[in-house]
This record gives sequence, structure tokens and C-alpha cells, in this order.
Amino acid sequence: MTCATTNRTSGTAFLTFATIVLAACSGSAKVSPAQPQPPEPVLDPIPVYAIPSCTVDPSPLATTLLVGFNNNETDHATRSKPGFHLTYQYLAGVLAPSAACLESDATNAHGCGAEWWGTWQDLDQAPGAFVREFVADAAAAGRVPMVTYYLVLDGSGVVEGAPEVTQAATDPAFLRRYLNDFRFFLLQLGCHRALVHVEPDFWGYAQQEAIRIGGTASTLPAPVREANPADCGGEADSIAGLGRCMVAMVRKWAPNAKVGLHASSWATGVACVLNTNPTEDVAAKGRDTAAFLEPAGLGSSDFVVADIADRDAGWRESQGEDTWINTDATLPSYAQAFTWSRALADRAGKPLIWWQIPVGNMSQTNVDYHWQDNKVAYFFDHPDLVVGSGAIGMAFGDGADGQTTAETDGGLLWSRAAALQLAGGQPLH
Repeated sequence: MTCATTNRTSGTAFLTFATIVLAACSGSAKVSPAQPQPPEPVLDPIPVYAIPSCTVDPSPLATTLLVGFNNNETDHATRSKPGFHLTYQYLAGVLAPSAACLESDATNAHGCGAEWWGTWQDLDQAPGAFVREFVADAAAAGRVPMVTYYLVLDGSGVVEGAPEVTQAATDPAFLRRYLNDFRFFLLQLGCHRALVHVEPDFWGYAQQEAIRIGGTASTLPAPVREANPADCGGEADSIAGLGRCMVAMVRKWAPNAKVGLHASSWATGVACVLNTNPTEDVAAKGRDTAAFLEPAGLGSSDFVVADIADRDAGWRESQGEDTWINTDATLPSYAQAFTWSRALADRAGKPLIWWQIPVGNMSQTNVDYHWQDNKVAYFFDHPDLVVGSGAIGMAFGDGADGQTTAETDGGLLWSRAAALQLAGGQPLH
């Protein structure tokens, strides 16, 4: 017997054998104490719902350029204005506070708090009434409702950025709650036609994390099968699997909804919209982002969403930042932004929607709710170039409180939307 030899076989039988060997060599057994194991995560149950039975509408998303606005406006006067075909609504904040709030037979939202989107209405109504009414009101007005589902960040409580990908999306308990909440949201859409916009910024942070580790969306872990075996038990446990899972959930639970991921212009590490380096190949960066997103659900989705800014340029300037986009003589330019988006859309093989375009204009005074910007003027002055950027839609709205809105901009957005409609709209090429 050679006492220095180490046998790496595992199992109870080997532990018994190892004890005998150690006893023979040293006269006494020295077995290491068992290491404490972390507790198994406690996962919420997956609610059981009836799968909707809907007649699927096969008509295209649009035949002329869609013009949209943010439904979060102060007094909603924009809803009565002509020239708008789309309205979008954020869902953000906390997830459902308990599994009981997601029950299909709930008759009211008492006990579900006031911060969860499912309670953004009279609590005597069943959870989710806010979304149901938003979708129904938009449909009644002849507009397409678009819902931006933005709940990874605030729903998880992690710090914005990489932790959304490396902490929130790798936590099976959080991911179970998140996908349960997403499923419940989809059920509120019913058989209505709607656009589901999935997680702005999140996919950009995921791409940056993949670049950092030299991986892809398929190598970034996410416990998809544990979180949602009912809908996505066959998906990979990765960020790619998460995206495909969410697209598949839309198909199953909201059959007439169209779904799109968000593509961030900074996801490659280059701020392609604001780039000032004339040698930078922003088209290549657009294709890189589409390639990253393709296995994460973009390939099976219906459209892709991009934003050109998140605040009015005048407001950014008041914070010491220069985010002005020039007309096409110098960088950063709209031509550059549209080159990036066209390459993205072409590589993805999906139409693009420009979303949350700042509403400021040059007649404003650079105080709260009246900041300057030139994007409304440029987009309406050049709707043909907007279509040439790969887009089928342009939706305008404030990205934060205090920004210019459609109801504080002096009526410019209203008048430009009405004029474009009166001219017959911008055909899609």
C-alpha cells in the first residue's frame, strides 16, 4: 500500500475505503468536515392559465411610416390629435409582490401594493386593468399600442449595467418572478394587436459583457429552464435562451402581438449615434449588434427598436454634455445614425422603430419641460430618410420627467404629425 496515493473517485463507497486507508497509514481517520451548502433558491409557483384562442391577424405592421407618441403625457391631449398611428407605454418599477397577485381569478388588486404596474388603476379592479384599458383605448382610436417592458433593472434592485446581466439574470428566483410577471402582462393583451418592446438597455449591457469575456449571448449564463420550465424548458440556459424564451412566450400568450428586442447604439462600446471619429465603421458596429441579438430572439422576432437619444439635447447641455446631432455636414450627424440603423436592420432582416425620440425644438427656452432639440424637425423634414434608415415607425416622447413633452413644446409635434398625414403619409419602400 502506498499511503501518498490520492484516489479521486467520488461517492459513499469511496469515503468508506478512504477512511480505512487513512486509518492504516496514520492510525486514525481524518475526514474533512462537510462544507455547508448554500440553500436552494425558493421559487415562486408558475401560475396555470388557459392559453388564449385568438384568430391571428396576418396583416403587415404598416404600409406607411408610423408616427407615435408617449402615452405618459401629463393631460393626454395628444390622444385626440390627428396624424398619430402608434402610442407607447412604459411598464417599469417593481414586479408583482406575490404570486397571489398573478392569479387568473383575482377580482381586485387589494394587497398587491401601488407600485407594481398591475395596480396602476383603481384597486377595486382586477390586477392588470391599466394595461387592458391602455390597449383597448388605443385600438378604439385606431392606433397600435406599444408596450415597453422594462423591469429587469428596478425589479431586481441591482445596479444598472453589467449586474443586470451577471446578477439579476443569473438568479433563478428573480428570473422565475420576472417571467411570471411577463406572462401575466402578455395575458392582459388578450387577442388585441400590440407591439411588445423588450427591455431597452439590457441587451446592450449583455453585449458589452459578452465582449468583455470574449463570449456571445449563448455563453452568458441565465437559468431559463429552471425559471420557466412550463414555457421554455427546451431553451438553453443562457442570455440567448432568455431572449428566445420571451419571444416564444409572446407567441403563446399574446398571439396577435408583435415582439421586438431593443438594440442600443452603444452596445459595441462605440457610441455610434454620437461618434465623432470619421474613420469609425458604424455600419459594421450595427451588423455586430444584430449578430449578437440574432440568437437571443431577434431572429424569431418581428421588429427591432432603437433610440437616438434619451433626453433633450438642451437638457444634456445644461448638465455639461454635448449630445447635439448635426444635419449632415459634420459628425455626429443624422446620416451617421441612419447608416448605423440601416446596417442593423439589414443584418437582422427586421424593420426598425425609432423610439422615444426627444420632443424639444429650437423655439424652447431651455428650462424644465421646454428644452431645445432638433430631432422633431429633422425627422419630419426627412421622412424619406427615416424610411431609408430601415424604419417603419418613429415614436416621440420624453425619456424622463422635466423633459419637453408633446404638450409643452408649443404644438410643433402635433402640427407636424397632422401635416404628414394630410400629405398622405410617407410610403414604406
